[in-house]
Amino acid sequence: MTLSPLYLDHAATSPIRPQVREAMLRAWDIGANASSVHALGRKAKLLLEEARDAVLAFVNGVGPARLVFTSGGTEANQLALSQSRGFERIIVSAGEHDSVHKAAESYGLPVVYTPLLRSGVVDMDALSQLLNTGGKPFVAVMLVNNETGVINPVCEIADKVHAAGGWLHVDAVQAAGKIEIDIEALGADSLSLAAHKIGGPQGVGALIYSADRDIHAAIPGGGQEFGHRAGTENIAGIAGFAEAVRLARPSADAAQAETETALKALGATIVGEDAVRAPGITCFTVPDWTAQLQLIHMDMAGICVSSGSACSSGKVKSSRVLEAMGLNEVADKALRVSSGWTTSAADWQRFLEVWSKGYETHLARKAGRVKESA
Repeated sequence: MTLSPLYLDHAATSPIRPQVREAMLRAWDIGANASSVHALGRKAKLLLEEARDAVLAFVNGVGPARLVFTSGGTEANQLALSQSRGFERIIVSAGEHDSVHKAAESYGLPVVYTPLLRSGVVDMDALSQLLNTGGKPFVAVMLVNNETGVINPVCEIADKVHAAGGWLHVDAVQAAGKIEIDIEALGADSLSLAAHKIGGPQGVGALIYSADRDIHAAIPGGGQEFGHRAGTENIAGIAGFAEAVRLARPSADAAQAETETALKALGATIVGEDAVRAPGITCFTVPDWTAQLQLIHMDMAGICVSSGSACSSGKVKSSRVLEAMGLNEVADKALRVSSGWTTSAADWQRFLEVWSKGYETHLARKAGRVKESA
């Protein structure tokens, strides 16, 4: 009997939840523009604002924060980084998503990168030195790393950034649904989210920012989203986003922990193991089996995993994040397994069985070649 495909790539995109699909269908049935003043337009507007409140509540932002809906996490990060105009330099952690790295380099300001410790956490001593070199900084540090699951000490970072007169932007895209997010407790000036990481639709995100901050529009036009992001709102997508945040519940995963223990017994190294990590992401390496060969083996067995960020044009290449952690020797051998709302303990077990058999075969072939050459 052929087994059904097993999806363990939720960090790339989490399949849409049935409740989200239903919420989107109800929104599509309205069939009106939220900027229209007639009855159906007002109904769409009400749905939009209810969704705004739901997403703000998800990060404890009702009251102290404002929200602009975007087309996803990349646009939210772009809108945040565009606020760096008026600052003197940009400081970005070496582990940030490409959408932050490339945005930082597009505004003509000096950009410096904060290194990572071997654990995957931002090097706080190095960050302090950068903050103390003068010039008002715009700083971007992610909450949960999308490749390793490592959690950065954002509260501590926020205190340092604000003492230097700076703005702290936090990419919380990968944190959503894995850990609790409280924008006020974190001390973030802005924070980005994406619906598709928590079982919502692709193509919808949000930039949430402190009510004490003013932001400038990246897309001027008709005045939608309080003038900060023009264009007719994606009401169905936004309704799906709101339903996804209502359903998202952080939880520990005992099966993931058991799998990691078994992987280590087979000779694997769990990346970021010495740091605090969010549940749902296991990144591991072995010294002698490339990520590309691992992916081929898993894919042929019907198991969907990845070698790192999904936003790299589908290429299998060395992980920039692992290289920033000083793990150059295994940066091309890392596999990322990420769980979500569809994942069961049996799924983790099936992954482990398939991977371990593949690794055993790989080692046997390698030993055979070595013996023959000797």
